[in-house]
Amino acid sequence: MIIITGVTGGIGNYLFNSFFKNGEEIIGTYHLSKPEGEQYKNCVQLDITDNSEVEKFVNSISSHSENITLINCAGISYNAFAHKSDVHEWASVINVNLTGTFYLIRAILPLMREQNFGRIINLSSIVAQTGVMGTSAYAASKAGLNGMIKSIALENAQKAVTVNSINLGYFKVGMINTVPMEMQEKIKTKIAFNEFGDPQNIFNTIQYIRETPYLTGSCIDLNGGIV
Repeated sequence: MIIITGVTGGIGNYLFNSFFKNGEEIIGTYHLSKPEGEQYKNCVQLDITDNSEVEKFVNSISSHSENITLINCAGISYNAFAHKSDVHEWASVINVNLTGTFYLIRAILPLMREQNFGRIINLSSIVAQTGVMGTSAYAASKAGLNGMIKSIALENAQKAVTVNSINLGYFKVGMINTVPMEMQEKIKTKIAFNEFGDPQNIFNTIQYIRETPYLTGSCIDLNGGIV
């Protein structure tokens, strides 16, 4: 069973459809608008920042879920220089990207531990490593994910539950579409391949993590050799 959060987002949607085409048993979550299409019949509305909702969701699937892979794609961004930022907007990014992800991990872990199997994969970002002006909230939330998995991985390794993150660079899907074209061209000059990544690379990396039981507590850089 694969669980993907944020299936209305560019990357979450791409991954959901890729696994669906592979014939995988899959459940997706969305916050506001359900995607249209027969393949989304198993998608459910979920506010990951509401711990009671998260626990109800996990309880609803616990009786028919085995060999679970949880892929945390849900996330939001907010751009502002720190000294001009809105503290409520800043906190919302942390609440969704970090705290909401933790709620899901916390709720699913007892089931994974009981089954002696689990794969938890978080989508993090190169922004947490390099720093980009105006992204203090987003960068902090993703850096928090990368720190969090270190402890959770240690806590669950003996139960064959692995916890990893992928530090994504810039891909031809998702939030890059909100970046002005002039800035996109500047970003490409810093990438060794001089182009944004094909999201198939994200899918391939997730499959690698799923199939590698000795890999845990790791943050894999997937950025095209950006400098």
